[in-house]
Amino acid sequence: MSDAPYTLEDLRYLMQTLRDPEQGCPWDLRQRFDTIVPHTIEEAYEVADAIEREAWQELPGELGDLLFQVVFYAQLGQEAQQFNLDSIVDGLTGKMVRRHPHVFVDGTLYGRKRGAGDDPASDAINQRWEALKQEERDSRQATSLLDDVPIGLPALTRAGKLSKRAARSGFDWPTHHGALDKVREELAEVEEAIVRQHADSIEDELGDVLFSVVNLARKLGVDPEQALRRTNGKFERRFRSVEAAVMADNGRMEETSLEVMEAHWQAAKAQESSD
Repeated sequence: MSDAPYTLEDLRYLMQTLRDPEQGCPWDLRQRFDTIVPHTIEEAYEVADAIEREAWQELPGELGDLLFQVVFYAQLGQEAQQFNLDSIVDGLTGKMVRRHPHVFVDGTLYGRKRGAGDDPASDAINQRWEALKQEERDSRQATSLLDDVPIGLPALTRAGKLSKRAARSGFDWPTHHGALDKVREELAEVEEAIVRQHADSIEDELGDVLFSVVNLARKLGVDPEQALRRTNGKFERRFRSVEAAVMADNGRMEETSLEVMEAHWQAAKAQESSD
């Protein structure tokens, strides 16, 4: 048995074997594009989780799981004679070369690269990047700036992309103050819906609040998904601290008063601030 490390070609062969009608794995053979999507989303989040925890020893394995998703889609595409792993790599590489003319100066991967004296401003690079993406959208005959914002994205992430894309057309407030006023306006409308006790309106107005907060985050240069993940982590740490404090008092959460739990919460919050 060889000790040589496996390669991308080995991974491709493994995937072909798993999908072999006679010798393959029954589970893998049942899969379709749509049935794999939930696994892909889960693997992407596990990559993000490993990075946030700085679990560097786990990261290669999580990245491998995510890569396997791409290889799986490539195999399905090859079986349907629509695309394969080679065409995915070719399309990706070509697109990145086109979008980085400040690096690949003559428009080819192995041609002349940016020299030490060529240092375009980041604003110019961003403008060029967006212009090239717009050219690609035009080539697909998009009818709206929002056409290629994926519907399957998490709602918070998609809201950020929608508002950012709309802002490129000038549909935006000059400063963050307008976005902040919009948050206040939407909160007032939630209160009105609660007074009316209209369930559908409450859901609709709460959605408007969330979208307006995402818009405010964009204006302030904050990634809303990252901000919420950070708050989730903060809540989890503090709640676990409350649980530990209640257990230390030989109590149970469901039998502890809200006032006592709030006191433990404020203690955990103060402890974090002092660390």
